[in-house]
Amino acid sequence: MTDAPTFATLEDVNPREAWVHEAQNFTPWLAENLNRLGEAIGIPLEHVRSEAAVETFAADILARNPQDDTLVLIENQLEASDHGHLGQIMTYLAGLSAQTIIWVAPSFREPHLSAIRWLNQHTADTFAFFAVKLRVVRIGGSPFAPLFEVLERPNGWDRRLQEVARDGRDLTELGAFRMAFWTHFLQRHPSQTANGRAMADPGRWIRLPVADLVVVQYVAKHAVGLFIRGPRSGAGEDIEAVLRPHETALTEQLGTPMGGRSSGYFFDSQLKVDTRSNANWDRMSDWLASESDRYVRVLTGELEAT
Repeated sequence: MTDAPTFATLEDVNPREAWVHEAQNFTPWLAENLNRLGEAIGIPLEHVRSEAAVETFAADILARNPQDDTLVLIENQLEASDHGHLGQIMTYLAGLSAQTIIWVAPSFREPHLSAIRWLNQHTADTFAFFAVKLRVVRIGGSPFAPLFEVLERPNGWDRRLQEVARDGRDLTELGAFRMAFWTHFLQRHPSQTANGRAMADPGRWIRLPVADLVVVQYVAKHAVGLFIRGPRSGAGEDIEAVLRPHETALTEQLGTPMGGRSSGYFFDSQLKVDTRSNANWDRMSDWLASESDRYVRVLTGELEAT
């Protein structure tokens, strides 16, 4: 006769037992574990930057949905939802080009859930607002386990996800287009080595020999372009601090404004063109190669001079 199994009770733990400080502990942890939140929402999430500046405010986390390259704003807290964070979300929404907004908190007051519900009902279909409850649980003396429970989501969100899943063929076609273009680009300009991106991704990046910066090459539907950012794990404000003293010189030499305060991308430059037409690929490739070399040369020269 076998021994009867032993059962224990799942217990909720105050989130502050897991993360003492919201900005110093919880936000960095969430930025490194966006896959957990993405699984709850139903979309992949890639970290872009933390503390994304909007005027005198800073959004907790700015992420990206790699399925469609749209930005995702994440506002997180370790206390119950409050009017202050709702106001911040509206401020960030106006200052950042995000289409998905995720509010994470251990509990939500009904007026705030109603506000998220109203936004989902009265804004354009391209926007999606979420209220996500944060729970921390354990069994006996087990390690803490974070859980995300979606309390509010857009109407028809599950149907939208199913349509994306059924339409996976289009995503495959998009990846095939990107791979075909980058293959053409490298065949035409074999010296254009890059790091860190798969050939089916929208962008590739070149690490600069000075400072902790990269030049990103990207292909979109109606343009190819370049911009400067830090490594994915780098803080956006640190990158801005490196570039700001050189803003005037770099603006003159690169021929484009610094920008970047809301997106974390700096000195964005584009060639507007129908990228799906193969007849344009030589021109696109030549422009990208020439501009990439120029960006690396200008940035290296300017930053080495200080």
